[in-house]
Amino acid sequence: MTRHHINSQQWQNNVAIARAACARIFRDGGKPADALAQFGLEATSGLDWSRAVDLIADALSAQPLRRAA
Repeated sequence: MTRHHINSQQWQNNVAIARAACARIFRDGGKPADALAQFGLEATSGLDWSRAVDLIADALSAQPLRRAA
């Protein structure tokens, strides 16, 4: 899944970060809701790991980029 309003390189980087975070939580026996909680997001009903990765990547993309002065 790609977002049209987000730079594709930024989106792919955010998906990679979200997958790594979810994999770490999965290995420790956590659930998708635990992964969302780590990023300050609320869990929705019918949540699975792929949806959790998308929601986390979307939240990471929504944060403003820091720019040098």
